[in-house]
Amino acid sequence: MPEARKTLSREAWIAAAIGVLEKKGIANVKVDRLSRQLKVTRGSFYFHFRNLKDLLDSLREEWRQRNCRPFQDLLDVEFSDGLACFDAVTGVWIREDPFSPRLDLAIRDWARSSAAIAAEVTRQDDFRMSLLVDAFMAMGYDADESLIRARITYFQQIGYYATYFKEPPAERKRFRPLYTRILVGKAGH
Repeated sequence: MPEARKTLSREAWIAAAIGVLEKKGIANVKVDRLSRQLKVTRGSFYFHFRNLKDLLDSLREEWRQRNCRPFQDLLDVEFSDGLACFDAVTGVWIREDPFSPRLDLAIRDWARSSAAIAAEVTRQDDFRMSLLVDAFMAMGYDADESLIRARITYFQQIGYYATYFKEPPAERKRFRPLYTRILVGKAGH
């Protein structure tokens, strides 16, 4: 009896492409390679996507939903004070749900070869940093000190992922109050 033909969903293709993007970079996200990896024909790909650009646009959208939207959603929250805002912003990174550090780094790497991606990453960095600036301003810091504290917080977080620093989630949560105290300083107490 012949083997049943394997079919994949659009989501399965996107998940496979994200895996390649995260591990090997955007230059390795190719239809043929993905087809071989998934053990399906190219026709399966073209059933779900018009072309490679369509898949790449889907990867960008996945990043927007997983890594950008949680920060955007904070605009709809009314915080009791600056420390609550700071905790909400940093909490997106610490929970890693849906935020994906690996996807964020992969998109940053992609931005090195794409002006459009670089512009989008810059806009997102500016937005995330503005949330932190607002948090520090609400804690009573002036504009300059709020900006510098936001940068230190943001760069520390990006560095945490860029160095592939591994720490058990329980340990990371245990240190969170200490990080907060150091990053927020006296005005946040």
